[in-house]
Amino acid sequence: MTEIDLNGRVAIVTGAARGLGREHALALASRGATVVVNDRDAADAVVEEIRAAGGVATADANDISTLEGATRIVELATSTYGRLDILVNNAGILRDRSFSKLSEEEWTSVLAVHLGGTIWMSKAAWPVMVEQGYGRIVNTTSAAGIFGNFGQVNYGAAKAAIWGATKTLAIEGARHGINVNAIEPGARTRMTENLLGEYADRLDPSLVSPVVVWLSAEACTTTGEVFNVGGGRVARVVIAQTPGYFSRDLSPEGVRDHWDELNSPDEVQVMVSFQQEFEVLAALLTDGAPVTAGS
Repeated sequence: MTEIDLNGRVAIVTGAARGLGREHALALASRGATVVVNDRDAADAVVEEIRAAGGVATADANDISTLEGATRIVELATSTYGRLDILVNNAGILRDRSFSKLSEEEWTSVLAVHLGGTIWMSKAAWPVMVEQGYGRIVNTTSAAGIFGNFGQVNYGAAKAAIWGATKTLAIEGARHGINVNAIEPGARTRMTENLLGEYADRLDPSLVSPVVVWLSAEACTTTGEVFNVGGGRVARVVIAQTPGYFSRDLSPEGVRDHWDELNSPDEVQVMVSFQQEFEVLAALLTDGAPVTAGS
């Protein structure tokens, strides 16, 4: 089988000085991509690693949490290398706090870096990719954004929003050749090393980056999906619904009496779009009776 080749492609990786971002940058460079290594701290060291291995890279320290900073990063890539093909939105911070003690700064700073960084970097890269008719964006969500986690309402909210942004950007990017996906990584980093217990040594961040390389490749046509990645395992994460309970005379008592039935996961169906979700309801409304308030 042929190896994945990213020669001629230009990538930006945010938060790339350490942990997952560093591994993503090194992995992309090892496959021939030119990499802009963005981080506010120690990006030069990663650039030197890439260059020492024969690759091409440039360090950048602009702030991803504003459109102005994001635009500067994209302009660095395009003015230096002439194009931008791959954007890996990886940068993040933690300000864990139980909800009752959460401060406004702890809320706004986490959303600014995780969600703001993803949105503004994608916004800055978008016109470049649209003009090229080609692009690959890989976002980073989290189990905390899917399932929740104590003390992480700020982080979980940001990561859940990234899931929704990924789905929407994939829809808007489809006609322009822009694929947008997300990873839900499990890896030992400065942010997680105290949370993984006995499994920390088995969750090296380098075991996440191969998926980023594949999602960054032209041959990968997948878009709008989320993948759980960690410790050597890769799995698609899906949204599913139970068959539910349907009544044209819906009442609180009817909901109560069918609660176990509508919550049962025995016959769940994977949903890939809101159109599919609506089709399920439309099939139940084929009697043509109008939907009225309280019905």
